[in-house]
Order: sequence, then structure tokens, then C-alpha cells
Amino acid sequence: MSVPLVESPRARWLAFSVLCSMQLMIVIDISVVTVALSSIQRDLGFDRARLAWVTNAYTVGFGGLLLLSGRLGDLIGRKRLFIGGVSLFTLASAACGLSGTQEMLIAMRFLQGAGAAMAYAVVMGIVFTLFRDDPRHLGKAMGAMGFAAAGGASLGILISGLLTHGAGWHWVFYVNLPIGAAAVLLAARLIPDDKGPGLGAGVDLLGAALVTTGMMLGVYALATGSGNGWGSARTLGFGLGAIVLLAGFVARQATARVPLLPLSLFRSRALSGANLIHLLLVAATISFNILIALYLQQVAGYSVLVTSVAFVPLALVGGLSSLALSQRLTTRFGARGVLLPSLLGVAAALLLAARVPENPAYVLDLLPVMLVLGFSGGLAMPAVMTLSMSVRDPRDAGAASGLSGTSGMIGDSLGIAAMTAIAASSTGRALADGESAASAATGGFQLAFGIAAGLVLAAAAVARFVLPTTRPVSPGGGGPVETPRRAPEAAASPVAS
Repeated sequence: MSVPLVESPRARWLAFSVLCSMQLMIVIDISVVTVALSSIQRDLGFDRARLAWVTNAYTVGFGGLLLLSGRLGDLIGRKRLFIGGVSLFTLASAACGLSGTQEMLIAMRFLQGAGAAMAYAVVMGIVFTLFRDDPRHLGKAMGAMGFAAAGGASLGILISGLLTHGAGWHWVFYVNLPIGAAAVLLAARLIPDDKGPGLGAGVDLLGAALVTTGMMLGVYALATGSGNGWGSARTLGFGLGAIVLLAGFVARQATARVPLLPLSLFRSRALSGANLIHLLLVAATISFNILIALYLQQVAGYSVLVTSVAFVPLALVGGLSSLALSQRLTTRFGARGVLLPSLLGVAAALLLAARVPENPAYVLDLLPVMLVLGFSGGLAMPAVMTLSMSVRDPRDAGAASGLSGTSGMIGDSLGIAAMTAIAASSTGRALADGESAASAATGGFQLAFGIAAGLVLAAAAVARFVLPTTRPVSPGGGGPVETPRRAPEAAASPVAS
């Protein structure tokens, strides 16, 4: 793919600001309806089981189309696909806000997810293109992208509470309109044109059908498992179907002339390990954001507005560590050197959360969790995203970007579904044993937070034993990179690991 280098630093950062703002908005929309769900349920008459699809429809569309979108970006041009995805996302957001029926809202949330997949799948590839000749600025950019990924869920809950309390649930969707419209106009002007080989270069249609259908079935099974029952024929059937289709996709990629996801990518220990870490980290942290919001309202008795404000320290500290510290620390210690201790910090925060009492004092019981999680997560996410783009050939950047997004979306769906089910099951058993409602609910949340901490400790083990200790490749391509011997030379690359 031929992409001209943007010479002006100012133009690069303006283009990057468009990409980063859209990535943040896309991640925010995963959780932005969390606090608004009760208002949506009341206005549109959802029952509890169907209400979950206000969130699930977005996740299914997003997760199911990421890999296909990454390949299409390589073929038709990442700029073109980004603009198309943002346009679809923005129009679907308007339709969500206008929805007067359950069916319309669910359908438009699916289209929102599809547009998000188109844009999100190519963002990382464009970022590495913008800064491919400037490792120092690439490190700063990755810090900002890490904040968007790590802080988006907590910001979504904050925005959801503020808008729902002040203007109504429709505005959690309308707020996307000016941002999306501005992003389309600015992207057309600022993002460099790229000339992909076109669809004639080969699209693995069979592989695309297998992975898209398999991902959608898998996300559907995870999203509905707690409602249908994890051992039900419906859940097991969809889960088995997803496994068969995804296994077929892997077999297809080994024989396809132009594979959608080159299996050779997984020869990189950095890329393979980083995607597994990404999945585990997102599964733990996204479920924490959702469950702690429920805990604050259902156990601590916080209002919608106070629940939203409780997330401010997490978002602020996460932003500071991502934007102000991650690039400097990665330059000094390498991505792997930053990732391992930051994962241990995230695990420590979740273990603190596993001790929350029935009657919490925010400053003593919750604020330390928010601060430690925000700081550690703000360092972990930029590092893991940098490592997940460890490809030798720049032409594989789109596939690597789509794979990174897919691992995060699987973690998102798995984390929310599994941790919610675990908390609910524990609560149900405690109630059957005669515990009070508050005590039973607290025990369920504590168990879920403890298991989330275990997932992050597993991610830390992957970082310790799977990730390479040397820098096999530079992110976004460029071939082997030797480990420098002298400290001043370490500053030349933000991805030493």
C-alpha cells in the first residue's frame, strides 16, 4: 500500500487527533448506555432479558466485522474505510436517538457497531503510517491511544450518567453527531490518501463469511448465555457453531491465496502474546467498570449522577499516566518492561475491589481502587497496543490492527457476560442460604472482582513467559531491531521490550 509521508508535524498531530477522538468515542459507546438503561427500559418498555440487547447489538456488530474491515482497509484504502465507517456510525447514532421502538433501537445499535468496526479496524494502521519515521512521537501517540482504549469505558459511564440525568437518554447518542460530522470533514482533509491494490487483488470471501459469522455467533452466545443458561441447548449450540466456523476460518487461512488474516503473523511472540494479554486485560477491566457501577447503585445506594462522578478519579489518573508517563517509561524500559509491573498494579487494584464492604466509605474503600486502576491501566494499555502491532511487513498493519480490535472485543464480551453471570449466581446462592440482599449482592461483586484479578495475573504470566525480552521487530514494520546497549540509544524506539 502506497502512503505518502505527512511532512508537517502539525498536520500529523491534527490528523492523529481526529483518529484518537473517534477511537475514544467508539470505545465510549460500548459502555455509554450503562447508566441510561433504566431510562431506556422505562420509555420503550423493554423487559430485562431484551434490554441487554441495547448493549449486545453494538458488540455483535463491532466484534463480528473487525477482521473483515481490517482487510478491506488494506485493499481499498484505510482512509476511505475510516471515513465510511465514521459516517455510518454517526448516522446510526442519530437513528438510535430517534428510536421510538425496541426493534429500531436494537437494529440501529447493530449498525452503530458495524460502522465502529470499519473505523476502528484501520485506526492503528493509519497511526503507524503517520509516525512511521518518528519513534518518539509514535510513543506519544500510543500513549494517547492507550488512554482512549483504557479510559473509554469509565468515561462512557460518566458521560452516560451526566447526560441521562440532565437531558435524557436520547442524548447519549446525539452527542456523537457533532463529533462524527467534524471527524468526517477533518479526516477527508488531514489523513493522507492511501492507494490500496483494490478488491481485484483478492478478497477471501469464504474466509470473511466464516470469521464474520463465527464471531457473531460467538459474541451472541456469550452475550445471551446468562439469560438462556450457560448449559442450555441454545447457548451450547451457538457456542459450538462459533467454534466450528472459526476452526474452518483458520483452516481456510492456511490454504487461501490471499488470506484475510495471514497465519504467519502469529510467528511473532510479541504479537501473539500481546493479543492474549489484551483479551485478558479487557475482560477484567471492562467487567469491573460495569459491575462497580451496578455495585454503587444497587449496594451503596448512589444516584445516577453520583455514580458517574465516582469514576472521575479513574479517568483523570488514567489520562495522566497514559499521556504524560507511558511514552517516557516505554522509551526507557521498553514496552514489555512497562507492561509487566503495570499488569500487577491492575491486579492489585482489582484485589482491593474484591474487599469492598456493604456500606463503603468512598475515600477509604473505593478511591484507592480507582486511583491504582487508573494509573496502572493507563500504562498497561499503550504498551500492549504497541506490542500488538509487531509486524515485519507494513502491508500487514491492517490485519494486525483488526486482530488487536478483535481480541479486545472478545475480551469485552467474555468479561461482561462471564463476570455478570458469576456475580448473579453467587448472589442467588447467598440469598437461598438466608443472607440479606445487600450482603448477598456484595459477595457476588467481590467474587467477580477477585476472578477479574486472576485474569490479569494470568496476563502478567503471559507477559513474563511469552513476550520476547528482545525487540524482534519494530511496530508497523521495519524489520528486526537489535536491543541497544547504551541508554541514549534506547530513546530511539518506543517499543523496546
